[in-house]
Amino acid sequence: MSSRAITFPSPVATTTAHAPEAVAVPSTTDQLGVVAGRLVRLMVVAALAAVALPASADWFPGEPYKMHFPQMPNPNGWDINITGTNHEVADDWKCSETGPVSDLHFWYSVQGDDPGTSITSVTTSIYSDLPGLPFSRPDQLLWNRTFSGSNAFSVIPYGTGTQGFANPQSGTAGWIPADHSNYWQLNLKNIPDPFTQTLNTTYWLGLSVQISGTSLVGWKTSLDAFQDDSTFRGVSGSWNELIDPFTLTSLHQAFVVTPEPSTLAILSTGCLVAAGLAAARRQRSVSRGPGRCETARDPRDRDPR
Repeated sequence: MSSRAITFPSPVATTTAHAPEAVAVPSTTDQLGVVAGRLVRLMVVAALAAVALPASADWFPGEPYKMHFPQMPNPNGWDINITGTNHEVADDWKCSETGPVSDLHFWYSVQGDDPGTSITSVTTSIYSDLPGLPFSRPDQLLWNRTFSGSNAFSVIPYGTGTQGFANPQSGTAGWIPADHSNYWQLNLKNIPDPFTQTLNTTYWLGLSVQISGTSLVGWKTSLDAFQDDSTFRGVSGSWNELIDPFTLTSLHQAFVVTPEPSTLAILSTGCLVAAGLAAARRQRSVSRGPGRCETARDPRDRDPR
């Protein structure tokens, strides 16, 4: 009898099921806290950079101001002569924020668009208000400064239009329609030892300039009327009401009182930093609870349904 080899089935490989390991996953609040912290650091860097960089001296509509409202230049209005200390022109404003008048901006033109004439110094005066008849006008001199030198002020071209030039001390003959086209913005920023204005108080700003050249410089008029007409000093030095001799309409001057540029930078970036810090605190307070631990699922697991 021949022998037969007997074979046995191979043993079935068996595996021992192990419980899936727990993997710690950062909670959503933890992640938000990290993001908030990074945001705060970026804001601090931005704040320091904003303070360190030179601030722009120019002013444009939409930027902050510290008066009733900005009196913008009329591109087709008049320019009232302010050349020389005996040709001072003044207009009134109402304070909307107590504090220093550390930045002033006004608009002007040169008679006949003469390119050879430029401003060498600006004299600014602030007066109290004398209301009543026959017309409201500047009263007591409260503050006065003259700014001269290449770094005392800045000038930028601002616009064009058909504009007249007026020297009201010469009567009607001093009013010349369609005299020039260009007008400019002059900026006085970070005024040393500035005047401090008080909320809801009316003041008058008086301006005169000294020039290099032979043509006159005029302070632009504005269509943004506030309270009283502008005034100019007559030959005797007394104040006179400024009225268009052709239309008999009141005239007002183009200017704006603004916060100092460095304050704007600090305020804006400071608000951002404060908001970021508040957000970080909220996220940290939420994430202080026990961290969430999620169990990694075995890919072979199936929903019994």
